[in-house]
Amino acid sequence: MLALLAVLSPGNFVPGSDLAKGFGPVLVGVIVMAIGLSLGGPTGYAINPARDLGPRIAHAVLPIAGKGSSDWGYAWIPIVGPIIGGVLAALVYQMVWK
Repeated sequence: MLALLAVLSPGNFVPGSDLAKGFGPVLVGVIVMAIGLSLGGPTGYAINPARDLGPRIAHAVLPIAGKGSSDWGYAWIPIVGPIIGGVLAALVYQMVWK
């Protein structure tokens, strides 16, 4: 979140240039891809709660023979982690760049 706020900060745009505004989505995509490449293996790309919570609920509800635990002890991390991280990143952005 901090990287997104810093990259898309109006102070970083060249006045009168449309290149920065048009290039913003590409930069956002590169940041998300970098996070996925660096953390995707160990965390299963858990920066989106929907990618973790939905399958975990389905696994818990569906009657599958011989299935293991749904590991609800870890389930809160992909939900609470991005929320806390986003709020902290916004606060750091406000303190540093504003």
